[in-house]
Amino acid sequence: MLKASPRSWSPLVASNFEVIAGDPTSHLIVHVPHSARYLPEEVRREILLDDSDLEAELNEMTDSLTAEMVLHATANLAKPPTLFINKFSRLVIDPERFPDEREIMNQVGMGAVYLKSSTGAQLRDPKFDGAGLISQYFNPYAKALTDLVDAKLQECGKALIIDFHSYRNQQHPNAVNHGQARPPVCIGTDSFHTPASLVELAQSQFARFGESVLNQPYAGTYVPLDFYQLDARVYSIMLENRADLLVDQDLNPGPMFDSYSKALAEFITLAANY
Repeated sequence: MLKASPRSWSPLVASNFEVIAGDPTSHLIVHVPHSARYLPEEVRREILLDDSDLEAELNEMTDSLTAEMVLHATANLAKPPTLFINKFSRLVIDPERFPDEREIMNQVGMGAVYLKSSTGAQLRDPKFDGAGLISQYFNPYAKALTDLVDAKLQECGKALIIDFHSYRNQQHPNAVNHGQARPPVCIGTDSFHTPASLVELAQSQFARFGESVLNQPYAGTYVPLDFYQLDARVYSIMLENRADLLVDQDLNPGPMFDSYSKALAEFITLAANY
C-alpha cells in the first residue's frame, strides 16, 4: 500500500500544481484539486485561526489521500492517464470555484478565496482582497489545466477529465447542500460534458462499495471555462468518494483503500473507451 512509484512527486515544487505526464496516446486527465495541506508562509499569516484550529480545519477540508490514491491506482497501468494535482491547500485558492459572482459558495464565504471556515468561523479578515491570490495562484492553475486539455484535443482529438475528490461523512456546518444524500460514491455530471454511458460505467464499477448517487451531495464536474458548454470533445465526470472509502478516523489509509484503488484503476482503463 502506498509504495513509492515512478509517478510519485517531490514534496516541494516551484508552482502550486504539478502535471505528471501519462501515456501520450491517452486522452485521460485525472484532476486532484483538494488533496494538499501546504500553505505558503505568507498565506498562513493571512489566516486568522490559531495553529490548533487550522490543523482541525485542514483535517476537515482536505481530501486526504486522494492524490496518493490516484498515484497508487495508476502506477502500474499499461496506458496511464496524465495527472494534474494541486500542490497547495484549497485554503490558498480553491481552483474549482468560479472566481467571480457566479460562485454559489460566495454566499457562505467560501468562494475561490475562502473568508470563512467549514464551521462558519472567520478564516480571513472580512475585508480581505483575494485578487492577489487569484492572480498568483488561481489564474496560472486554470491556464495550465486549460492548456493541458487543449494539448489532448490536439494530440488525441478528445479529452476526458476525471475530477477526483473525497468528502467527509458528516456535513460541514457552513454549507449550501444541507440534508442531501451522502452515499459511498457521488457521481458528478454535466448535461453537456458527461455521456450517459460513462455515468453507467461509473455506477457499475463502484457498485461494489454500495449505492452511488448522481450529484448529491456535490453536483457537476470540472471543465475549464474555455471549453465549458462549448466543446463536445471535452468529456468530464466527477468522482466524489465518501472519506471512509479511502481513510480511517486518523486519516491514514483505511481498510478499503486497496480495493478502491483496484476499482479506480479498472474504471480508468475502461474509461479510455470514451
